[in-house]
Amino acid sequence: MKSTQTKPSIVFCHGLWADGSCFSKLIVPLQAEGYECIAAQYCLTKATIGRVSSPVILVGHSYGGSIITGAGTDDRVVGLVYICALAPDADETSQTQQSNFPRTAVFSHIDVKDGRIWLLPDGIDDFAGDLPEHEKKLVLATQGVPKPDLFEAKVGGTAWKSKPSWYIVGKKDRTVHPDLERAMAKRMGATIYELDSSHVPMLSQPERVIDVIRTAAKAVQGATAAA
Repeated sequence: MKSTQTKPSIVFCHGLWADGSCFSKLIVPLQAEGYECIAAQYCLTKATIGRVSSPVILVGHSYGGSIITGAGTDDRVVGLVYICALAPDADETSQTQQSNFPRTAVFSHIDVKDGRIWLLPDGIDDFAGDLPEHEKKLVLATQGVPKPDLFEAKVGGTAWKSKPSWYIVGKKDRTVHPDLERAMAKRMGATIYELDSSHVPMLSQPERVIDVIRTAAKAVQGATAAA
């Protein structure tokens, strides 16, 4: 029996020093438009795909791009949206990707302690410099704190080789180098959008990011309507 669903579901994957709440400005409006949305936490992306209706668009921010690159090989996934994100190939890691480009400013403001990588308060402007002060404080207060070996992991698949992709470049990004973002987007053959934003355009320019997700959703909706 054919599904009566007319819109794809959207699964969000957060990045370094973030959690699912970083997508709140996207989820609420998209839910109001009838999209089924859910934000995955680390290691739960494939399980989260199973909690929504197919077909699915994966949206990955920062290190979340590495996550959706692997998880996106799932047959239920029909499109990928990258936000200032990493996107390693099968023989790469997130670390090797970043090593090919200049070290960004944010990594001068971290503290590796207790087996975790902490973003220090004086590094928030290099992470989310275009947010108002009260939102910067919220980002710091809710930061995820990853393990140091996170960037060394292989992603287990390269979904952008077989799935349509859209990529948002943050032109003022001081966390993931903008030239790395452009190189990844070009390599995957993505539809590219450049925003005058920091590393967190989903918080500083949510309307623009929502427009990109809508564009992706409409594209795959047409491609999967007969499925």
